[in-house]
Formats: sequence, C-alpha cells, structure tokens
Amino acid sequence: MELSLRRLRTLREVARRGGVNAAAASLHYSPSAVSQQLEALSTEVGAAVLERRGRGVRLTPVGRVLIEHADVLLSAEQRACAAVEEARHTLTARLEVGVFAAAAASLLPAAIADLAAHHPGITLDSYEIDTDDAVTDLRHGQLDLALLLDYPDAPEPWAGDLAVVPLGLDRIHLAAPADSPYAPGVDLAGLAHEHWIISGPRTYYGRAVRSACRRAGFDPVVRHHVDGLATALAMVAAGLGVTLASDLGRVFAPADGVRIVPFEQPLRRTIVVAHLPHADDRPTVRAVIDALTRAAAGQGLGPVDPA
Repeated sequence: MELSLRRLRTLREVARRGGVNAAAASLHYSPSAVSQQLEALSTEVGAAVLERRGRGVRLTPVGRVLIEHADVLLSAEQRACAAVEEARHTLTARLEVGVFAAAAASLLPAAIADLAAHHPGITLDSYEIDTDDAVTDLRHGQLDLALLLDYPDAPEPWAGDLAVVPLGLDRIHLAAPADSPYAPGVDLAGLAHEHWIISGPRTYYGRAVRSACRRAGFDPVVRHHVDGLATALAMVAAGLGVTLASDLGRVFAPADGVRIVPFEQPLRRTIVVAHLPHADDRPTVRAVIDALTRAAAGQGLGPVDPA
C-alpha cells in the first residue's frame, strides 16, 4: 500500500469542513477533482474512505483511521524534507510563497535579490493571495511560506496552528485627495463624515479597518468596496473618498492627487511570515525568513515589541 500525502491532505480537509463541496472551496479545487482524489485514495488503501449519508458524506472506519494518522504523516514529511536539506552541501529548493500586494511590490524583490547573492540555489515562486486563503493553503502544504498582516483590531486567522515570525511594524496613514484640508496629526475619529474606499468586510483587511473605525467611535460610510490598494488610491486621487495606506502601500500612490497624512495616534500593523510548525527545521526556509527579515529592515519597518 502506498499513500499519497496530497490525497491524505484532501481527506483531512473533507473531515474538517464536513463535506466535499466545502473542502473543494477551501482547497480551490472543483468538487469533482476532490472526489477523484478520494476515490484514488480509496483504491490505494483498498477500502472506501467516505460513505454517503443523506445528502452528505461521512468518514468510514478506514477514513477515520487515516485521519488519526494524518498529522503524524504530514509532519514526518516536513521533517524528512528538513533532514534532506541538512544533508546537502548547498541550499537548493524551489519554495512557494503567498504574498499580499504591498509585500509583492516591496519586500519580495529585495528578498529575492538577497537570496540571489547569498543562496542562489533557492528559487521563490510567489502567488498574490488573500490572507484567509493563504492561511488555508499553508495548512494544506500548498504554500511553504506566506507573508501576512497582523492587525491589532482584528483577530489573527492563523491563531494556534501556524508558526509566525514578526518581520516589522508597518505604519498606517490616511490617504486623502490632494486638496483635502487634513494635516499631520489628524484624528481618525474626525473622519466619520467621509466617504470611504476600502475592501469588503469578508476580507481580513476590511474587517480590521472597520474595527479601527468603530474603536474611534463610528462606522465608516463605505461608498466604494475595492480590494486593491492601487485602485483605491486612484479613486482617492479622483476625489471619490478617503482610504488608508501603509508605508509599504505608498508604492501604489499616484504621483499627483493623493495626500498621505500621518495620524495623531499612530496606527500600525505587523508584517509577519508564517509557515507550518516544522518547516523552520528546513535550512532553505530559514534562509528565506532571514532574507525577508533583512528586506523588512531595508524598507524601514519599525521593530516589533517583543512583549
């Protein structure tokens, strides 16, 4: 009997999500692709791993046994990769990294240049992806690392089962039309009357902005629901409202039409790199984290309070 770890991950997600359709949405597969993987897994082990129950499915006794051993087997895979890398004389690997837009435009190029100078055998493939999706892909081994955002006004979606390394503090500012009256030291509470351009409440960023506004005493009037910061800043330049932009995000600001204004009470978010708990045993993963740490320092990100 030979077990496919990829199919085992799929079975684990079906068990976690309670069905094939929910697992398919989480894994970004079609339901038929998930079903095919599970049928192949059943063939590998010589018995069905799922059985129909009403309109849904449930684990068979064999499926439950596999789930009981899944975490051990998948953790062993990580440790095996680490041992192989330790045995090599040079660091060589192709790693997949999830990034958010501002990190892709600022931190990632600097980190890749750093790796080219110090560890040319390490290649990074990057994927721009929403934080919630990146966390799911990390958990299922579809990404090796992910650059994520930790907002003080929103709970972390990765709490509990991922290792997280803080890279630095990214200050957040008001982005307003150039002809607006705002000056450095603006109070977030004084923006309650503004029209806002931010992403929807289903995104981690959208939830964080709304929570910060509510803490300041108001619910933002969101006229334009926009996920991309570059688009939001272009709309600010056109006079359609205000948004927030961090130090890293200023790379997307148009040359004219937008004023970046610091707040009286500084808003900050922490840039972190996340991975599976055993992944930092791999020398290549540690090398990438070191390169990202140097890139963050080069971008002027503030130090993270160790407390």
